[in-house]
Amino acid sequence: MYTSLGLWSRAAIALLEALIEREGDHLETAAQWSAEAIEAGGFVHLFGTGHSRMALEEMFPRYGSFPGFNPMAELSMTFHTQVAGSNGQRQAMFIERMEGLGEKILENFSFAPTDVMVIISHGGTTAVPIDIARGARERGLRTIVITSVQHSMTGTPGHSSGKRLLEYGDLVLDLGTPVGDALVTLDGLDTPVGPGSTISGVAIINEIKVRTAELLVARGVDIPVITSGAVVGEHRSRELFERAYDDHGARLGRSLTKPGVVAR
Repeated sequence: MYTSLGLWSRAAIALLEALIEREGDHLETAAQWSAEAIEAGGFVHLFGTGHSRMALEEMFPRYGSFPGFNPMAELSMTFHTQVAGSNGQRQAMFIERMEGLGEKILENFSFAPTDVMVIISHGGTTAVPIDIARGARERGLRTIVITSVQHSMTGTPGHSSGKRLLEYGDLVLDLGTPVGDALVTLDGLDTPVGPGSTISGVAIINEIKVRTAELLVARGVDIPVITSGAVVGEHRSRELFERAYDDHGARLGRSLTKPGVVAR
């Protein structure tokens, strides 16, 4: 008898059901802002360190996604396959606590007034995500924070501002995960297992993506959704991929061109 089978899945299902009930209005607002940014030719930028990278990559580019979303994944803080040694976790966790790095990342971009910044962090207390959120707000961007409110409020902010990430959000979407993230407590083990922030983060991201697509279609905006050849045929699939990549490249070119500098 495998007594632990299903424990995490049931907990995750409960997490997702509560998420939709709790965050429905905020998800709608996030999608409205995203549609406005994309329709205007700009970006919904997304930033996250650590395992939050998985939610960034879920948004674009992959099957069922479309351009207008810009994942900002800094490899020094998101490359987790080499746990020890060079490029290891000790270094990654040290780097994401380096205040000022977030501002250096933002200096690479020229943001449009309609752009949106999404920052994803389960803990919401490390310096670099806070830097990004604060810098985005200072630049006039509408800022969406995706975090665990319960966990964040138990931690000490690792930023000289004394503020948590959620305090810099124009809109806060709560992952709904518990302190420590893990969902399952087992008899005989004094530490919980099975984190939930990835599944709730991916759910939030995809709810925003799907509703944004619905809003754009209603406005007559043609969005090239990356789609498998098994669904639309190989020729149509290649066409959609190329259009999506070209669209993203054009948006990124504008975003990387500083005011007064002629893009070539």
